[in-house]
Amino acid sequence: MEQNKEEEVLRLVISKAWEDVNFRRILVSDPIKAIENLTGAKIVLPEGKTLVINDQTDTSKVYVNIPSEPNIDDIELTEDQLEIIAGGGQTVWPDLINSLFPALKNYIII
Repeated sequence: MEQNKEEEVLRLVISKAWEDVNFRRILVSDPIKAIENLTGAKIVLPEGKTLVINDQTDTSKVYVNIPSEPNIDDIELTEDQLEIIAGGGQTVWPDLINSLFPALKNYIII
């Protein structure tokens, strides 16, 4: 599968952050400037938005990001998801949990 230009920029930023602790610090403190200086790509955020980079490289910690609550009106479900919901199932939460917290679920013991 071919990477698009945006994916290549993100790959480069992550790779550089893994190998260069000084770049990682700059990336966390001034992400737009760090990304633009490294890649030459221009970062244009919508008005009122900021870019936050969290350093999650400490392998002795398990990180969980609390995502913004999705706007239900903007969610597009697959045909399979719609059929499950129509039949009384709840497929949206498991998909969301699995994609957002893949590592954490391995540590939960009930």
